[in-house]
Amino acid sequence: MPTTCTPRVLRLDDNDNVAVAVVPLRRGESVDVAGRTLTLAEDIPFGHKVALDNIAQHSLIRKFGWPIGRATAAIGSGSWVHSHNLETMLAGLVAVDYRPAAGQVAPYTGAAGTFMGYRRVNGRVGTRNEIWVLNTVGCVARTAERVAQVAARRYAGAVDGIFAFTHPLGCSQLGDDLARTRDLLAALARHPNAGGVLIIGLGCESNPLQGVLEQAGNLDPARLRAVTAQQCGDETEACLEAVGELVAAATRDHREPCPISGLSVGLKCGGSDGLSGITANPLVGRIADRVTRMGGTAILTEIPEIFGAEHLLLERAANQQVFDDMLGIVNDFRRHFSDHGQPIHRNPSPGNIAGGITTLEEKSLGAVQKGGRSPVTQALRYGQTTRGPGLALLEAPGNDAVSSTALVAAGANLLLFTTGRGTPLGFPAPTLKVASNSALAQKKPQWIDFDAGMVLAGSSLDASADQLFAAVLAVASGQPVRSEVNDERHMAIWKTGVTL
Repeated sequence: MPTTCTPRVLRLDDNDNVAVAVVPLRRGESVDVAGRTLTLAEDIPFGHKVALDNIAQHSLIRKFGWPIGRATAAIGSGSWVHSHNLETMLAGLVAVDYRPAAGQVAPYTGAAGTFMGYRRVNGRVGTRNEIWVLNTVGCVARTAERVAQVAARRYAGAVDGIFAFTHPLGCSQLGDDLARTRDLLAALARHPNAGGVLIIGLGCESNPLQGVLEQAGNLDPARLRAVTAQQCGDETEACLEAVGELVAAATRDHREPCPISGLSVGLKCGGSDGLSGITANPLVGRIADRVTRMGGTAILTEIPEIFGAEHLLLERAANQQVFDDMLGIVNDFRRHFSDHGQPIHRNPSPGNIAGGITTLEEKSLGAVQKGGRSPVTQALRYGQTTRGPGLALLEAPGNDAVSSTALVAAGANLLLFTTGRGTPLGFPAPTLKVASNSALAQKKPQWIDFDAGMVLAGSSLDASADQLFAAVLAVASGQPVRSEVNDERHMAIWKTGVTL
């Protein structure tokens, strides 16, 4: 990639027959790309694709070195390639055999570094020391919010914050849906960023408080309180008393130097554009590789947004069991679409399309780059927590709030969230927003924490990764991200079944 000036058009792989416009281009302009001069047959919007050669109807169109679909009409050299002349080829289940990964990823040789984290009694490390208020059922969601608001004022400055993470579910649910709600709440209850957790139940819900506590496992009794509202005279005062006890316990915790092996990063993209797979996602992939090579954990999810690029992850499975688990997650999700009469390629979103992404294959090939190149060491079902270091593939949908919450529940104590269009959302763990382009970073500084557009301005991916890694360590050590400053803290639970 050029290091002295910003390119106008990028060809990402020698096998590609399209390139990406990194600035708006006009019909009749000439641009230098792939060692030749190309005259544009029509306007090419920023982030969109231009044909490098004459492409026959039904021919494959390649980007990132892989097919992203086929031409629905003949496309002339210099023409705009998008939804009017390019279609997906995705359908059905994935059928592929396991092959042991070839070679080993070289260990990271740079400075390892540490971050200032909170060590928990179970050995996990938090990047925050907060009190979390959770509700078992939607009936007491507003109670949880009120308790957290009052307690945050009462105990301001004593801990890193007091937050309610609420939801409308927990009753009138059946089967897998009810189990998902219970599992997700139990996983949040044992999260290392919470120095204390209060769980509020109603008392007659389908998701009983005792069931959540049992699923959560062996929690530190000094850091857990539970209140059943129907059994209290004044549930608000009972909850505030419980929070006070949790704050007293959490104030004994202090930040101390922790190795990168204590870091668990969730990898997420939302509002992607045509540059996400060129700048922000590969940059985050380098961070994932650094963290995992130093004994930490990286978690990749959004299963419907790896459709068409599964092979790039499956071929990195650490062993046969991980391969089988990964393939099961992918094909179960594909069946989920077909069971509901929906095509698996009902993606990208309108915002993705406006940003230059045409097919799900194209979106997925860009999205999986967040996972870097490290072996996949584990595959997790929704609501499960990572079982050790390395890169994990987590079952969850593409929805930003649902998948980000699932990443936190899986153990991520910090999220790296790439975006080309921008979003204000934040989640229970600090959510560091990485813009794919400098225009977004300049337009929305109140949303964006890091500008990956520097890659197009001449900074190499490795040099940019050094800067992003420094930002990650600063956030892990307590520096607030923009969504924390803006009080954007949300959670959402995956619901797929019947509501009674």
